[in-house]
Amino acid sequence: MSEITDFDALREAMAENSGQPEGPARNARAEELLTAAEKLGIPLAVIEALGHQLKVYNYSSEKGKMFVPFARLLRMWDERPEDFDAYETHSLHWVFKWVSAGMLDQPHVPLASIEKWLGEMEHRYRLAGHSERAVRGAEHSVAAHVGDVARAERAYAAWLAADRDSMADCHACELHGQGWWQAEQGRDAQALELWGPVLEGEYTCAHEPHTALASSLVPLLRMGREEEARANHLRGFRLVRAMESMRGAYAEHVEFCALTGNEARGLELLAERPAYFTDDGHPQSKLDFMSVVALLMDRLTGLGLGDRQVPGPAGREWTARELATHAREVALALAARFDERNGTTHVSERARARMARRPLVERLPLGVRSVRPAPPPAPVAAPVPATGQPDLPALLAEARRLSDTLQPGAVEAWAAAAAAAEGAELDPRDRAEMADHEAMSLGPEGTGLFERAAGHYAEAGDPGEALAARARGAYVRALAGDVDGAVAAVTGLYDEVLALYAADGTGIRQTASVVMSRARILTRRAHGAEGDPAALAEAEAAVREVLALVEGRTGEDVRLAARVAEAQAMLGELAGLAGDLERAAELFARGAAAFTAAGLPWFAVEYEARLASLAHHLGDMAEAERALRAALEHGGAQLEAPGRAQLHLQLAEVVGGRGEAEEAARHALEAAHWADEAGESATLGAWARQQLGGFLLRQGRWAEAAEVLESALPDLTAETHGDGAVVQTQWWLGDCLSELGEHRAAAERRLQAAEIARHWPEQHDHATLAHLAGESLGQAGLAAEADRAYARAGGLWRELGNTHGLIRSLRARAWLALSAQDGLGEARGLMAEAVRECEAAREAATDEEFRQQIVAELGHTHRQFGDLLARSAAEDAEDAPVREVFEEALAQVVRSAEVFASLGDGALHSRTGAELAAGRLEADLGRPADAAGRARAVLAAYGGHGGTEAGDGEDEAVRARRAEAEQLLRLLAERPD
Repeated sequence: MSEITDFDALREAMAENSGQPEGPARNARAEELLTAAEKLGIPLAVIEALGHQLKVYNYSSEKGKMFVPFARLLRMWDERPEDFDAYETHSLHWVFKWVSAGMLDQPHVPLASIEKWLGEMEHRYRLAGHSERAVRGAEHSVAAHVGDVARAERAYAAWLAADRDSMADCHACELHGQGWWQAEQGRDAQALELWGPVLEGEYTCAHEPHTALASSLVPLLRMGREEEARANHLRGFRLVRAMESMRGAYAEHVEFCALTGNEARGLELLAERPAYFTDDGHPQSKLDFMSVVALLMDRLTGLGLGDRQVPGPAGREWTARELATHAREVALALAARFDERNGTTHVSERARARMARRPLVERLPLGVRSVRPAPPPAPVAAPVPATGQPDLPALLAEARRLSDTLQPGAVEAWAAAAAAAEGAELDPRDRAEMADHEAMSLGPEGTGLFERAAGHYAEAGDPGEALAARARGAYVRALAGDVDGAVAAVTGLYDEVLALYAADGTGIRQTASVVMSRARILTRRAHGAEGDPAALAEAEAAVREVLALVEGRTGEDVRLAARVAEAQAMLGELAGLAGDLERAAELFARGAAAFTAAGLPWFAVEYEARLASLAHHLGDMAEAERALRAALEHGGAQLEAPGRAQLHLQLAEVVGGRGEAEEAARHALEAAHWADEAGESATLGAWARQQLGGFLLRQGRWAEAAEVLESALPDLTAETHGDGAVVQTQWWLGDCLSELGEHRAAAERRLQAAEIARHWPEQHDHATLAHLAGESLGQAGLAAEADRAYARAGGLWRELGNTHGLIRSLRARAWLALSAQDGLGEARGLMAEAVRECEAAREAATDEEFRQQIVAELGHTHRQFGDLLARSAAEDAEDAPVREVFEEALAQVVRSAEVFASLGDGALHSRTGAELAAGRLEADLGRPADAAGRARAVLAAYGGHGGTEAGDGEDEAVRARRAEAEQLLRLLAERPD
């Protein structure tokens, strides 16, 4: 480090170190600075360096180190209090609270010493004239820690009753502590009410709302407020992730994952903080952390994942089962040390209760990518002993009932019956149906089994069902790609079944099955015929033959009712192939309604989904939304994960399109969850997360949106999702980070997006992103980089003919130049260029609306030019060079007012703002009469708008302008002549 030779350099170095990330490096630097302070021979320098050291220790995992600098500070105070200035005197008393809390968290400090210290704190606060509020709060912490509920309640009441003064913790910390106690006593509603102002951002500090968000998770889950718990996890984890001192709050986020079916995310969190397993500087937070590690590992073991490799203490590999044992041993050993010190069993009881918690929600989707760990495959069931044979007749009856009524699970029921029937004597009909349903389960691989089933049906005396089985086999051939072979095969079967039906040799159900298989095959051929009218006509005739055969004759037969519904939907499919989309939508709706009316809503899902796509294409968003909701409702528990994800994602798009961002976010969240469950995290899941992030952003939920978008980005690729999706995600993420004050990171995202957009034919997005990156870089204090980004944007705006963008980039660069040493000349030149661009665009404008917009931009540019010049000057306007700059600034602001005046009443507020700015400059230049005249002119301009005390209906800008004018008049009146 560079040598520190004076007090100012020491203070600058301490300020710089305070801004560094928490951790050992910052602590070590504080120790170096104390050594440097001691060499200066200035008592206050040593006091400030000790205070700095104490602070960085407190906000790190090495909290136990803060006792030594504090003891030294206290000794210095007792010996020479006059060496402390007012700030350091306040700080010394303030950190009494840190030390008392820090002693509680260190089991080697005897309880008697803590009680003695509490008395010392009370004595010194009384001598200094402070309220006992902080003392009673510290007493409450001691009583709560040892499990003395009665004393804790008394201290809690005294804490709240005492007056708040300069020694009281900030509102945010106090509310967190009060809410923690309520939650600890099982009063979750009261806790959440107390935390409300902190969670909503009304009260904040260095560690709030970080800890309140973490503490709220389990109470929210216990109260069934899962949406809030999810939001608080995403917001809160983002805050604590980079703060080394917040191991306890970090542990609460891991615990949340273990209690909500998000075990995989819990493992990710553990992997991010390997040092948390071993850091010993703060035993209490280590106890908290290891307790929830044991909880998470027990959860994994309970899911059958005990042998899974997991993150753990460095030096070896760990399975979940091994880490569970280790974490429990460490946690209970730490708890025992606390209990031995305290003379109670309270800490151990709390740790055991925490480790024994059961999940509060089976599965709470978070939106971020985190696929639930899959348990190992279940072992194959051992053969059932002969004495415990399943009831085969009952299994056959149930399978037949399900298949006859087209219920879900029929194929599985026949498989169960087949397994139970192994080695048993079966009649041909039973063997036929088993083979038939096994073939259905195999898809294209089942052709041979359909033939076997047909043989058994024939043996059973049912030639019609034998033909139907062979027709099903022909359709499977078509699905496998052999459409021509399937057509040839089904044609003969079709002729045979019609002849058999005419001779009363089979029933309508078997005949309809063959006729439907033929219609399906011909429809499939029409799909491959690229709109060939002949193929479409032949397929439509085949489908209508199904309707002619079955319609009106279904009776109570669900299978025949399903044939009618499917035929209607197939006609819709063919109408779509023919280009008649409105007719297709009508027929899909008719088919879906028929399936639902037949008591088979799960078959309606496919056609409601198709109808939704058609309605979307036709611009009928209301019908698209209805169809998507119906598909989700009809699918119920039978809807498989990929389909559910698709439907929710489409519904999110439709609902979001009509402005319902909150509901759209819920559907995008569901889509992300089901995509993960389907194993499509990197494809469909990334889309869903991208959309979810956008909907959260639209609600102003910046931290949640940022977490989700960051989770989506690694999976979004130009090849799979298109580079537009990647750019949009980076753009949205940059907006979120900017709102969160993470300006350097926002700039990185915006520049990354700009780098992709620079290759697009249309360059408007590239220019916008470069401009936004300039804003972020400037806010991050990176002036040179910001200037380059604005220059890049300006060049693009010029090429695009976007005068507004060009002017704004020039003005932004001017302000950046002013911040540099000797930068006024460059800043003046850039502002002058912006004025010239405005004037040139005004002269060239042919469209009146555009001309007025440019005139307004010219007015703003003159105003900013004047503000820039005024800011560049020193306060003393009597100095000749400064006065010259002030005169130049006044000329620009006056010109601004004139330009705005040319626009009439539409620019009234801008004109009066410029008039008041001119008045303030005139006052600084010693022209009070001119300044007062401008203020009165502004009041006159708003003469018809009432006074500054006007009602809520008055325009806020009017009230503000009148207040500014009246304030200027008062200041002028108060000035000496």
